[in-house]
Amino acid sequence: MEYNRITSIEDPNFKKLHDLMGEIFPPEEVLEYDLWREPLEDPGIRVFVAVNGDEVVGATEYRYYPKWNIAMTDFTIISKPGLSLGRFLAQNRLKDLQKLAAENGKELFGMFAEIYDPYRVGHEFGGVKVMDPYVRREVLSHLGYKRINLDYVHPSWENNGEGVKGLDFCFMPMNDDLEYIPASLVADFLTTYYSILSNKPQEWLDMIAHIKSKETISLLPL
Repeated sequence: MEYNRITSIEDPNFKKLHDLMGEIFPPEEVLEYDLWREPLEDPGIRVFVAVNGDEVVGATEYRYYPKWNIAMTDFTIISKPGLSLGRFLAQNRLKDLQKLAAENGKELFGMFAEIYDPYRVGHEFGGVKVMDPYVRREVLSHLGYKRINLDYVHPSWENNGEGVKGLDFCFMPMNDDLEYIPASLVADFLTTYYSILSNKPQEWLDMIAHIKSKETISLLPL
């Protein structure tokens, strides 16, 4: 199996990836084909696919932020069982991020992710069992993700001013003994990550203000 980066919508594997996203995610969460051109060409956005033979069977998108020495996982797709895809993607992603951190003269501090809470919101993910939110949550817990102690809401990617709940904002510290992270890191990161959306819900603005009022935020079991 190969771990290949996609940097152009002309890459033959991108069509396969886009089709896979359409099978796994609801339509409103899949960016139109042509709108992927700019993100793929952005050096800060890293989109990799797992290629088995001539088939794209998995993918992950993530970003590294040198300023904070942290990463953010945007999505991970595992389309088939029995291929150790979860480990394959996680291990290769971590190696890539550690390399980027080393080039930045540091050791990676950790990685953020938004993780569905299936006990509050149901998601089918195309009926693919290995993508089941219950399974994903436990796998991510095994990887070392911890829940940031926060009543989390994020702006809708439809930029309609609505708040989206049903997810936890989580952090995977490279030091598993870490119990707190700076609140300023969380606030600054979320403000930057969602800066592209102009129509923020009041709930989100209130949440950011609450975070900024604190010095640290605790990391809880996922």
